[in-house]
Amino acid sequence: MIDSLHYAYGKPECSGIIRHCPEDFIVDEISGIEPDGEGEHVLLQISKRNSNTDWLAKQLARLASVAAKDISYAGLKDRQAVTTQWFSVRLAGRDEPDWTALNSDDIEVLQVHRHRRKLRRGALKGNRFELLIRELSCEPAWLEARLEKIKQQGVPNYFGEQRFGIEGSNLEQARAMFEGKRIKSRHQRSMYLSAARSQLFNHVLSQRVEQQSWNRAIAGDVMLLAGSNSYFVIDDVDDEIRQRVEAFDIHPSGILWGRGQTQSRGNAAELEVELAEHFPLFCQGLEKAGLSQSRRALRVFPEKLEWTYRPEQKQLALRFELPAGAYATVVLRELVSWV
Repeated sequence: MIDSLHYAYGKPECSGIIRHCPEDFIVDEISGIEPDGEGEHVLLQISKRNSNTDWLAKQLARLASVAAKDISYAGLKDRQAVTTQWFSVRLAGRDEPDWTALNSDDIEVLQVHRHRRKLRRGALKGNRFELLIRELSCEPAWLEARLEKIKQQGVPNYFGEQRFGIEGSNLEQARAMFEGKRIKSRHQRSMYLSAARSQLFNHVLSQRVEQQSWNRAIAGDVMLLAGSNSYFVIDDVDDEIRQRVEAFDIHPSGILWGRGQTQSRGNAAELEVELAEHFPLFCQGLEKAGLSQSRRALRVFPEKLEWTYRPEQKQLALRFELPAGAYATVVLRELVSWV
C-alpha cells in the first residue's frame, strides 16, 4: 500500500532484512500520564513479545472477568516485535486478580498502579525505538549521508503499511463496507475507516513529496504547531513562516478526510479538493460514517536519532523517538529496501 508512494530523497540504495526476530524491533511507549495511585481503574505496564495489542487486551479482560469495553490502551503495537505499553482495566468494585498470572515467556507485567480515569487512545507522548537491520548491503558513504539527511530534515509522515492490513485487506473491507456490507464489530469498523482515511492522506502527501513541498509551506497551507493540535492558515509564505518551518516549530499539514470544507486554501487546497473526484467512495463513506475533518503533519522528525554501523557484521542499529501516530517503518523506508 505504500510501495508506490514517492520518496523524499530518492529510492534507497541500501537493502537489508528487518524483523528477523522480535528482538530486532523494540518499541517502548513514552507515557503521557502519571498514575493517581487510587481509583477504580488499574494501570498496567506490560512488556510483550510476538503478541498484538488486541489479543493481550482480551487476555486481561478474561483474567479480570470484565467486559472488553473495560479494557483500554493508548495505542496499538506491532505483533512481530518486543514492545512495552500501558493498559487500563476498570474493576468497579471487583476484586483485583493476580496480574502475574499473565506472565509467560512472551508476556511480563512490569508495573501496576491504581488510577481514577480510563486510559484514552492517544494518551501517550510517543514511542522509543531500537531497531536492527541485518544483511545490510550498502555503500558506507551513501548510508552516512542518508542518515544525516533524515536526522536534519525528517521524513514524510506517511501512515505505515500496518494501517492497511495484510496485502491491503483493511482497504478492501473498507470498500465493501462503503458499498453496503454490514460490519458488526465496532473495532473492525474503526480499523476500516482508519485505513480509508489514511489512504487518502498518503495520496495527498505523496503528491506533495513529488512536488518537493512536503517539508515547506506553500500558499494556503494549514500549519500545525509542533506537539499540538493547534493550527492556523497562511495566505502567503513570508520569511517568518520559512524560519519557523526550518526550526520545526510549525509543520505543513494534510487533510484527514471527514465532514466539512477543507480548511486549506489556494494552491494547498487543490490536491485535497481533488480527492473527492478521484476517491468518491472513500470520501463519501467517511462523511456518512460521521467523521469530522482533521489535520495531520506532512512530515515527522525522528528525535534523538543515533546509529551504529557494523560493516563486518552487515548490521545497522538505530535508536530514535517518534511522536504518537508516527511509524518507524516510514523512517526505515527512506533508508533501506527490505525483505
